Amino acid sequence: MTASFDPPAGDWTRVSTQLRSLHRTVALAVCAVVAAPATVVLVIIGTAPWLSALPVVVALGVAAWAWSWASRNWAGWGYAENAEDLLVTSGVMWRRLVAVPYGRTQYVDVKAGPLQRAFGIATVTLHTASSETAAHIPGLPATEATRLRNRLTELGESRDAGL
Repeated sequence: MTASFDPPAGDWTRVSTQLRSLHRTVALAVCAVVAAPATVVLVIIGTAPWLSALPVVVALGVAAWAWSWASRNWAGWGYAENAEDLLVTSGVMWRRLVAVPYGRTQYVDVKAGPLQRAFGIATVTLHTASSETAAHIPGLPATEATRLRNRLTELGESRDAGL
């Protein structure tokens, strides 16, 4: 990371590696669900053997790319709790750094769909009056998501900017 994306003090807290595992699992499942029926159809209609294997080859290529992408995506997420604001960084090619002052917090949302719950992770979203300064942090362990939600709510109430 470059210096413009470093937190003023301390280090970034990284999201759980379970986010990477979730992305990889979904990618592999999608590849299998698409490749298997396509291969069966090509075999049934009697295409050449090399053509019948094409969906599997393409699916393996997409799966290899998705495997690598999941690692890079996971490594791009981080957050830092400062005295006055929460910093959230994301992105690989296009880096993004959002600083949300605690006093601007309207509410904090924790969400976890069925797959996220299966992997023991959740997404924390910090909402403000402006959609540009709202921040979300995916892939937090469920206990950390609860702790962060409670802390951000307390800090938002104690530093209320009169919203």
